[in-house]
Amino acid sequence: MATLDTVTTGDTVRVARLVGDGATKRRIMDMGVTKGTDVFVRKVAPLGDPVEVTIRGYELTLRKAEAEHVEVEPVAK
Repeated sequence: MATLDTVTTGDTVRVARLVGDGATKRRIMDMGVTKGTDVFVRKVAPLGDPVEVTIRGYELTLRKAEAEHVEVEPVAK
């Protein structure tokens, strides 16, 4: 399954699940990234780190290491 760090700029995806240990998973969830939430990828830095997304109406910047823990699926149009 694709992860958030592999999504191209301008795409909207839906969070399928979060992977990782308890502390990492909890940190990502505390930022509002939860299963079923739509995520729009606004910008990706030239080297892929960080990734700027819009989620739940606000902008969020994630490190590539954090984005690797978010499995995503395409949004049905």
